[in-house]
Amino acid sequence: MITLTISIILLTSLISFTAFSNQKVLDDLIFYPPAITNRNQWYRFITSGLIHADIMHLVFNMYSFYLFGDLVEKTFVQIFGESGKVIYIVLYVVSLIVCLLPTYFNNQNNYHYRSLGASGAVSAVIFAGIFLYPTMGMGIFPIPFHIPGFIFGPLYLILSAYLAKKGHGNINHSAHIWGAIFGIVFVVITTSFMTKFNAIENFLNAIQLYLGSF
Repeated sequence: MITLTISIILLTSLISFTAFSNQKVLDDLIFYPPAITNRNQWYRFITSGLIHADIMHLVFNMYSFYLFGDLVEKTFVQIFGESGKVIYIVLYVVSLIVCLLPTYFNNQNNYHYRSLGASGAVSAVIFAGIFLYPTMGMGIFPIPFHIPGFIFGPLYLILSAYLAKKGHGNINHSAHIWGAIFGIVFVVITTSFMTKFNAIENFLNAIQLYLGSF
């Protein structure tokens, strides 16, 4: 059975590979704030998540997404029942938009700014997974051992904020940060209004049990 996670990976890979060799496809789909401001091409918030800079960029994003997406998708079905898969898709699509809003407002008329990749949505799914399973082990290169998600999360956000402030490289660290935050907020809000599952209590209890085991 092909899961939603696999379907998203296949669709993103297909369009990304097409854009690698077709400049027009890349230009038409990339996140370009002036095109949104002046031509109302709002679809770019979503389509920019379907293209990537190169194969390594695509592989890194889709591999990270696969590792956490499969877990989050299954957990959403357990928590929300039949609506779980729809809510999972909503998380992914809306996070593509939300993670780029700060970038858009800061570059509405910046004709030199472009952004692409699914990193913001992937961050949303990863942090949704961390919030649901805060003690699962996560690796950070070059640290040779795993650390629990509730420690990895804050370290990742702090590092991303630092790199965003420094303007390090061509990576949109802002999208990572806002995607991650949205992933957690999305889980808290949807579970609070649609289920009896208390995500915050689950998060705190898991950490308490983990710390109590030492």
